[in-house]
Amino acid sequence: MTRWLDDGEQQAWRAYVKMQSHLNAALGRRMQADSRLSLPDFEVLVQLTDTPEGRVRVFELARALDWEKSRLSHHLRRMQKRGLVAREECADDARGAFIVLTREGREAIEQAAPHHVDSVRELVFDVLTHDQVEALRAISERILKVVRPEDCP
Repeated sequence: MTRWLDDGEQQAWRAYVKMQSHLNAALGRRMQADSRLSLPDFEVLVQLTDTPEGRVRVFELARALDWEKSRLSHHLRRMQKRGLVAREECADDARGAFIVLTREGREAIEQAAPHHVDSVRELVFDVLTHDQVEALRAISERILKVVRPEDCP
C-alpha cells in the first residue's frame, strides 16, 4: 500500500526538487559564463584532481559520478576533443582504460574553481545560518546512507 506524502512532506519535497533544479541551473550558467567548462565537465575534472596521479579508471569514474557508461563515454569523448582529458590504455587490463587529466584540463579547473566556490558561497552558504548549514550536512549524510551506503563510513 502506498504511503502518500502528507501536506508538509509534499511541500518539503517539491521545494527541494525545485531548489535543486534551479540551483544546478544557476551554477551551470555561472560556470559557462566564467569558464569554458560545463558543470558536468567540472565534476569530471574534480574527480581527476582528487587523485594524486590525476588519473582514474573509467569504471571508477562512472561509479563516483553515478553516471551510465554511455553518458560517461560520450562526455569523455567531447572532453578529449577539447584537450581537457586524455585516454590511456591500462597495461594490466586490455579492456580497461584510464582517463588522465591534461595540462589544459588542470588549467581549466584551476581557473573555474574560484568562481565556482564564489557561486556556491553566494547562492547557498551566504543565505544560511551556521545551524542551517549543519542541518543541511546532517540531512544530506543521512539520505546518502540510504541511496549510496557504499560511500558512507
